[in-house]
Amino acid sequence: MKYVVILADGMADWPCPELDGQTPMSAAHKPHMNAMAAGGITGLCQTVPPQFLPGSDVANLSILGYPPAEFYKGRSSLEAVSAGVPLGEGDLTLRVNLVQLSDEPNYADKHMLDYSGGEIATPDAVELIKTLAAQLDDEQRQLFPGVSYRHLLLCHGAKDDTTYTPPHDILGERIGDHLPQGAGAAAMLEYMQRAGEILAGQPYNLQKAAKGEGYANAIWLWGPGVKPQLPKFAERWRLKGGIISAVDLLRGIGLSAGMDVLYLSSATGSVDTDFRGKGELAAAYLKGGGDFVYVHVEAPDESGHQGLLAKKISAIEHIDAETIPPILDAMQDMGEDYRILVLPDHFTPLQIRTHARDAVPFLLFDSRHHKLDGSVVFSEAQAAEQNLLLPDGISLLQKLFDINFL
Repeated sequence: MKYVVILADGMADWPCPELDGQTPMSAAHKPHMNAMAAGGITGLCQTVPPQFLPGSDVANLSILGYPPAEFYKGRSSLEAVSAGVPLGEGDLTLRVNLVQLSDEPNYADKHMLDYSGGEIATPDAVELIKTLAAQLDDEQRQLFPGVSYRHLLLCHGAKDDTTYTPPHDILGERIGDHLPQGAGAAAMLEYMQRAGEILAGQPYNLQKAAKGEGYANAIWLWGPGVKPQLPKFAERWRLKGGIISAVDLLRGIGLSAGMDVLYLSSATGSVDTDFRGKGELAAAYLKGGGDFVYVHVEAPDESGHQGLLAKKISAIEHIDAETIPPILDAMQDMGEDYRILVLPDHFTPLQIRTHARDAVPFLLFDSRHHKLDGSVVFSEAQAAEQNLLLPDGISLLQKLFDINFL
């Protein structure tokens, strides 16, 4: 038996007036998901515990069988594991977003224009982070470059006594209402301001501004974390498991759990990712002896944060048309029984352009008993109509592995 999870990050949404009350999921042309939903099991799962903010860190830990109340140590520390940051006991990590702020002279009066620095490309971002590191790094704090707008700050001996706001939660808002709060806030605020002064004069930003394009004139700190400790996935489930993702968060979870992290150079973590390549890599892993593969696709979430309805629908359609078929074809070629789970980790409604904690829709298809000869519209509403609500992610993973759950 092979087990597959297709995690369409942020795919779930609320009804859209532009779609006459449909959601991107219900409007998208996705015959493979619809056929699996018709033949299999659908329902809802509450992936985010009530004491946590809805985010990909908490939700994906939950779906992979690690209850956040027990195992969550912060988002940035998971990303640090993936990035190879030398994280020791007593160290604190912070996510560093390259962002675009408006140009008011008073820092607190600036507004968050773009949490992704104009969707900055990785080579450009790395150069900006290196420039900042050359001027800001000291014995206590070091910057580490990552992918696109996502980077890391390592703080030695710092306490986790400051609260931060994710930048994608405050798009268009005055940042003075959302600056760090707590005992260590003043030092972090000074660091952000110094970084902004350096970035403002960088040739990359000046050239982008002259063209009227988005740019990265500031950093935003958030997502504090300490060194994670996850039990090995193979020991918990007696399965050889792999994970495919373009983002350090998911790779960090996989590495911390002792999973095989499968890298794809053409995966970007955005809407231009290699959808088919992810499906083909998953198929090759299963053919090569893997028992379980977790395929994470960030594109629907990015589209939701950016408020791009057409791109969100397109991302869902690409997952259906390009990511899923190579996996189904490989299972047929192998003559292998399989169970496949398709779901988002959380809602990313276009209406609010950030995450929501609604219970997410899922479908579970078992090749031994379910058939691909029907069709429904797999959607948030269709899943809710089944009156099946699982209380947490580990319950859902247990259902996936329970071959008697039909």
